[in-house]
Amino acid sequence: MDLSHIRNFSIIAHIDHGKSTLADRMLDATGTVERRKMQEQVLDRMDLERERGITIKMQPVRMRYEHEGAEYELNLIDTPGHIDFAYEVSRALKAVEGVVLLVDSTQGVQAQTLSTLALAQEHGLVIIPVLSKVDAPLARVDEVKEELAKLLSVEKSSVLESSGKTGIGVPEILSAVVERIPPPQTTLTNNDCRALIFDFQYSDHRGVIVFVRIFDGTLKKGATLSFAAANSNFQALEVGIFTPDEKAVPELSAGEIGYIVTGIKEPGVASVGDTVINRGSNTQGLSGYMEPSPVIWASVFPESQDDFVPLRQALERLKLSDSSLSYEEESSGVMGRGFRCGFLGMLHLEIVTERLRREFDLELVVTTPSITYEIERKGKREQIYSPAKFPSDSSIDAVYEPWVSVKLITPAEYVGFIVTLLYEHEGDVKDTETFPDGRTLLRVEMPLRELMRHFFDRLKSVSSGFASISYELIGMRKADVAKLEVLVAEEVVPAFSRIISKRRIEVEGRELVERLHELLPRQMIVVKIQAQALGRIIASKKLPALRKDVTAKLYGGDVTRKRKLLEKQKKGKKKMQGMAKVDIPHDVFMKVMRGGEK
Repeated sequence: MDLSHIRNFSIIAHIDHGKSTLADRMLDATGTVERRKMQEQVLDRMDLERERGITIKMQPVRMRYEHEGAEYELNLIDTPGHIDFAYEVSRALKAVEGVVLLVDSTQGVQAQTLSTLALAQEHGLVIIPVLSKVDAPLARVDEVKEELAKLLSVEKSSVLESSGKTGIGVPEILSAVVERIPPPQTTLTNNDCRALIFDFQYSDHRGVIVFVRIFDGTLKKGATLSFAAANSNFQALEVGIFTPDEKAVPELSAGEIGYIVTGIKEPGVASVGDTVINRGSNTQGLSGYMEPSPVIWASVFPESQDDFVPLRQALERLKLSDSSLSYEEESSGVMGRGFRCGFLGMLHLEIVTERLRREFDLELVVTTPSITYEIERKGKREQIYSPAKFPSDSSIDAVYEPWVSVKLITPAEYVGFIVTLLYEHEGDVKDTETFPDGRTLLRVEMPLRELMRHFFDRLKSVSSGFASISYELIGMRKADVAKLEVLVAEEVVPAFSRIISKRRIEVEGRELVERLHELLPRQMIVVKIQAQALGRIIASKKLPALRKDVTAKLYGGDVTRKRKLLEKQKKGKKKMQGMAKVDIPHDVFMKVMRGGEK
C-alpha cells in the first residue's frame, strides 16, 4: 500500500484505564475480527493477562479502515502499561508515528499516564487525547477533559470521548488517527532494508518469531538477513502481518508492521531494540538500542531437587521469548541447587514465577528480592547482587545503591499519611503540584531498596487504593546499609543473609530471630539463634532442648541412683552440644522466605 495511506499508532494509558477494551471496539468497528471469534481482551493472548486485566506482552494488529472514500491501513501496537516494561514500550513507540493517550474519566490523570506521556513526547509522537468510560455513573467528563487539555496544552475541544463498553466515540478516534497522525517516512535513499524489532515470541516448530516495523526497503520470504547488534545471520522462513492472527504475505514494505519467522532456537540471539538488515550490508542499525539490565534479583529454587533440570529447561524456554530475563546457576547448602535470576521489577518477577508454575508445572521457592549494590574497596568498585556475597563491614570503603525518582498522585486527604510513609522509607519529597480536581502530585526521590520493601502494598493501604505511582532509575548514590546474617547453633546460614538499612537493622534482626524461634523444631540440644551485623550480635534467643525423662523407669530406692542417671545425661548433652550441627527443615526455610504463614 502507498505510504500516504498507512498509519502506525499505539494506545498508551495507566493500568486499568480501558486500553485493551478500546482496542476490542476498534477491531469491531473495522471488521478486523469476525463477530463469532470476538471475545473480551482479544489482543491479550495469555490466561494471566485475562485474569489480571493487564497487558503483559504487546500485540500488534493490522486494520483496514475507510475514510472519506479512501482505504487506509491502520497498524495498532497494544503495549503493556506497567513501569517494569518501560523499555519495551519505548521500542514500540519508536515503531509508530502517533499515540492515543487514554485517560479514565472516573479517575483522571494518573502517575503512569505522566510517565508514558513523557516517553511519547520524547519520541516526538503526535498525541491524540481521549477520555474513556464516559458513560460510567462516576465519570467526571468536563473536569478530566480540562485537566487533560491543560496537561497537553491543547484546546479542550480536541479531547475526544469514548466508551470501550458501548463503542461510543470509536469512529471519531479512528478518523482522528487518519487525520492527525502523519504517514510513515523512509529514511534511506538506497533500497537497503532496515526493520526495528519491538517484540518477539517463540514457537516450538518455527523458532523465534520477531515483530518488526519496516523503516526502509522491502523484506521478502527467503531473504538472508542479519541482526545488527547481535551480529548473527538468519534466513526469513516466512514474513507476514497480524490480523491479529499471523497471516503470511509475500513481502513487507517500508512503513508496514509485521513479523519474520527466523527458525532460531537459541536464547539471547534476538532482542527488543535490535535492527534487522540485509546480510553483508553496511547499513547502520537504528539508534536507541540498549540491553535491558535487571533492576532486582531473586533466587529461584525447585521445592524438590528432582525438578532442578526441568527448572533450567523452563528458564531457557522463557528466555527465548523474554530477552530481559537473566539467570545463573547457584547453590545453597539448605535449599540445594537453584538459579539467581534478574528481573525488570516486582511485576516482572511475579509474572515469570507464575508462568514457571503454570506453564511448566513447577513448585518453586522464591527468595526475598534484592537489588544490585556497588562496593568500593581499595579504590576499586565491584557489583554485588547477592546478599551472601556482600563483604564484611570492616573491609568496605563505601557502598552505592540505585535511587529512583517517584511520581505519586493521590487525593489531598491522604497526603499526610503518605508523607509519613515516605519518611519511614527514606523518601525525600522534592516538589508538589495540585491538579484542578484537588488531587496532589508528589515528586519524590528514594532508594530502590526501600521501594521494594513492601512500599507498594503499604501505599495502597494508607491511601485506600486511590494513590497511583510510577518510578524511574536516576543513578547510584552512597548507601548506609550493612549485611545482616543469621547464626543457628553458632553457624552462619548464608541463605538467610540480607542487606538492611543500618537504621532498621536491629528491628529486622529481632524479627528474623523471633520468626526462626517460632518455626524451628526443638532439637536434643539447646539451639542458639542469633542475628549478627556491624561486627556484633544484635539479637539472640535460645530454643530449649528436648528432654528425655531418664528416671522414669526407676521406682523407689536410693535417690543417688536418680542423681547418677541425671549426671550421665548432663555429660551426654554437653558432649552433643560440642559436636552439634542443626539441620534446618526445608519447610521452615520456605516459610521464612515467603514471610507469610506461621
